[in-house]
Amino acid sequence: MNDNTTFTQLAKALSHIVVGQPTLIQQLMVAFLAGGHVILEGVPGTGKTLTVKALAQLVQADFRRIQLTPDVLPSDILGTNIFDFNTRNFTLKPGPVFTEILLADEINRTPPKTQAALLEAMEEQQVTLDGDSMRLPDLFWVIATQNSLEFEGTYPLPEAQLDRFLFKLLVEYPDAKAERQMLLNSQAGLQTKRLDLTKLKPIATVQQVLTARQALRSVQVSEALLDYLLTLVQRTRQHPDLALGASPRSAVAWLQASKANAWLCNRDFVTPDDIKAIALPLLRHRLILRPEAQMDGLKVDGLVASLLGQVPVPR
Repeated sequence: MNDNTTFTQLAKALSHIVVGQPTLIQQLMVAFLAGGHVILEGVPGTGKTLTVKALAQLVQADFRRIQLTPDVLPSDILGTNIFDFNTRNFTLKPGPVFTEILLADEINRTPPKTQAALLEAMEEQQVTLDGDSMRLPDLFWVIATQNSLEFEGTYPLPEAQLDRFLFKLLVEYPDAKAERQMLLNSQAGLQTKRLDLTKLKPIATVQQVLTARQALRSVQVSEALLDYLLTLVQRTRQHPDLALGASPRSAVAWLQASKANAWLCNRDFVTPDDIKAIALPLLRHRLILRPEAQMDGLKVDGLVASLLGQVPVPR
């Protein structure tokens, strides 16, 4: 059996800062452990930036944030070589991508060329400047945000780039009880805008997170569950309402995320519930409905839920 105490404490500490988002925090922990990049989609003011900044502080990780706008260039993210007239040499001025946790705010507001530069770094975990390849930190983890309402003047990510994100997490409004607690916290003097996150007591270290990721190799998956997962993936490709199903990359990601979910539940083996638990965040940005299905009002989340109910679960 494993010891998931560190991640349990991380989730608990985050829930004290970001009130009313238990599902978001749980799924974020799965992605963090699996090492998969994440898209956070939600309306402004729901705590997306606060969540990521707090998590970075709790694991003592280097953190950078970049606000993506139409005029942001690839060099603004990756960095550039600057000529030093004194030494007659070029020196690297690293961009914000050289960090351990990177928050890319409003990724769909920056042009495709800049998006591609960031997504290449995500896929290869390295950047190439003037022919030289430079490795990014071992933890390198990207959280991209986008507004779920405003699409005018945006550059939606193409399918090939969306597939590089492990999860797309929807940041919903908190329920009335949680929002009331937020008001009480504010009444008591807590202001998230001025919250000094550097005073948060660290829960873990970067090395502990990397060690936990290595521990996922010991999580067992039976042949029957591999076949179950494979059947689900292939059903998405054969579904009459889908123009695009899950890719082979998503199948591998699904397996890794299922292992992470099992590990966080303090098990060294995967169950069907682990596979089901991460189906929605893993598939919702990868599946594309046919136009006629969209006209009928069908939603990807509903289709995934239906698919999970149709495929027999192995005993």
